Amino acid sequence: MTDDFALATLLTAPHGVEGSVTAPIVQSSLFTFSSYQDFADRMSGQSSAPIYSRVQNPTVAAFEAMMAQAERGEAAIGFASGMGAISSTLLAYVKPGSRIACVEHVYPDTFRLMERLLRPFGVETTYHPIRAFEEDPDLLAGVDIAYLESPTSTTMEVMNLLRVTEHAKRHGTVTMIDNSWAGALFQHPLALGVDIVLHSASKFISGHSDTVAGVVVSSQSHIARIRDLTVPLLGAKLAPFEAFLLSRGLRTLVARMRQHEATANLFVDRLSALPQVHKIRSPGPNDVPGLTGRSGLMSVEFDDSVDIPAFCDALRHFKLGVSWGGFESLIMPARIGLAQAGEQNSMQKFGVSPNLVRLNLGLEDAEDLWADFAAALGKSQR
Repeated sequence: MTDDFALATLLTAPHGVEGSVTAPIVQSSLFTFSSYQDFADRMSGQSSAPIYSRVQNPTVAAFEAMMAQAERGEAAIGFASGMGAISSTLLAYVKPGSRIACVEHVYPDTFRLMERLLRPFGVETTYHPIRAFEEDPDLLAGVDIAYLESPTSTTMEVMNLLRVTEHAKRHGTVTMIDNSWAGALFQHPLALGVDIVLHSASKFISGHSDTVAGVVVSSQSHIARIRDLTVPLLGAKLAPFEAFLLSRGLRTLVARMRQHEATANLFVDRLSALPQVHKIRSPGPNDVPGLTGRSGLMSVEFDDSVDIPAFCDALRHFKLGVSWGGFESLIMPARIGLAQAGEQNSMQKFGVSPNLVRLNLGLEDAEDLWADFAAALGKSQR
């Protein structure tokens, strides 16, 4: 069964009530009970009936069920943002003295979470290149959590997850991965041995740039731990209306991802012929085990002949902005994206070339996008 067919079958399954083809928006903060015993059973954990939308809501539960199936997991939890998902998951597994091994070039706010919040509370994080995770069987000795991205943020490097998870299981290390780039279609880390998968659902899962959300998918036991420890206490809950929008986004995920992929393939082919392009960072099918497609998020590193600010300002279809995964095409220069007020030498800290730009190839006509890109490049030569 192909990934496309499996996901399409899932998304035609009934999630509504009384003939509704979509799950209703249950915009209620609380849920009542018909008897004292029903209430007592819920409070004691003998029942799973919804009680309060900070921890449980029927619309959110419908989205969570869809995501669990899409990522081939047993259960899922929705959050109010990708960082809500990441922080709630990490905080469910760390304590003072815990050790995290994190991949280099991780999403900058994940880096800041580890450095500005977790480290002062006694959680040590070390950062390692992908090759070290793959080739050093003892890198994870004594490590509580291996925090991964594949592809990595900005630099788009890919990892052999099968090899890394073999090392992790030997040392009893919990593996977590941000799988937002693959959109729950082009890579399934749980099938490759990863313990916990995270998404910024604001990106390809939503697909419409109208929702900020996150989601975690894993086994029943891992999800139960997160739901017990941090979901109720940190309060980063997913709202019903956003869950409705995400469920809608999932229904068009396959079609959208295939169009993103087709445009990305066109760009990779044509970029490779440009002398100004130093390196194209766009992983594709079979670059590593388990990777079956190419998403619309890529990075391009130019040589010094390109004036990056002039190039960005000459673009018309590509807009300058953060995030990705929606209809609109976006560009993010690394020298802006990795800067943060109060942080010095950001480019050196993250080890990224100032000539690198990240592209979100949207759903506009691919030839229009390429014409825009090529024209802007012609206007930006030093």
